[in-house]
Amino acid sequence: MQRGSDRLSVHRDDEMKHELKDLLRSRHPTRVEEWHDPEPAADDDPEVWSGPVGGLGSPASLERMRAELARTLSRGCFPATARDLARMLRRRNAPGALADGVARLPHSARYENVQQLAEALASGR
Repeated sequence: MQRGSDRLSVHRDDEMKHELKDLLRSRHPTRVEEWHDPEPAADDDPEVWSGPVGGLGSPASLERMRAELARTLSRGCFPATARDLARMLRRRNAPGALADGVARLPHSARYENVQQLAEALASGR
């Protein structure tokens, strides 16, 4: 018999593991009622300037753009032209500023991956 500082019994421990099994496996909230879930950020919310990736003016803007693009575009989207990628971003509800920035890129250029696209956006060409 273990006499540690455990607050819960072995049975309660197993019961809690069973309750959390679906949440841990799916990696997102599994509640039926939406009002329990936190509200996602909106496109017009102010930028958060602290943390590992800064705002648009920070040195980390390339990483920020790459992360935003990778969140929306998959590997199967590439290679593609800027026009096709902008259309895909709008279809997948990406932030409007990001889709507009991609649409302003030269239409003849083809991008092989997210990194090339992010570099083109960051350099403004």
